[in-house]
Amino acid sequence: MSAGDALTALLLSLFRANNLTLLWGDRLVAPFGLSSARWQILGAIALSEAPQPVAWLARDLGANRQNVQRIVNDLHREGIVAFAPNPHHKRAHLVVLTEKGRAAYEAAIAAYTPRVAALAEGMAPEDLAAAQRVLAVLRARLEAERDA
Repeated sequence: MSAGDALTALLLSLFRANNLTLLWGDRLVAPFGLSSARWQILGAIALSEAPQPVAWLARDLGANRQNVQRIVNDLHREGIVAFAPNPHHKRAHLVVLTEKGRAAYEAAIAAYTPRVAALAEGMAPEDLAAAQRVLAVLRARLEAERDA
């Protein structure tokens, strides 16, 4: 099997796993008023070292800025995030979690932690690390191709 054939098989598995992961995530966080997409954005906000504008959140997630903006606007309408002034840009407000948003994120993480441990059961950490390294290289190459 060539490297191209092996990568094709990996990509097909990745597509299927991604779809199942999103469904799994949607079911996991639905009780907290979230979806996988909303949860990802809350995670990006919660884990960033400082508040960021939507464009930076989208970049960090590898997502389309317009899609992230739409979701952030929905979260804002629901009181899950708020906009703060950006000292570096008058129109690109910073996105911050509200108390309601932090509570939803923390509840989602509390539900996630035991479930991910159960999913990981029997998987060797070194195998998971190897898979992560392969995906990191693939991501870097795809980003370089996108930016070329």
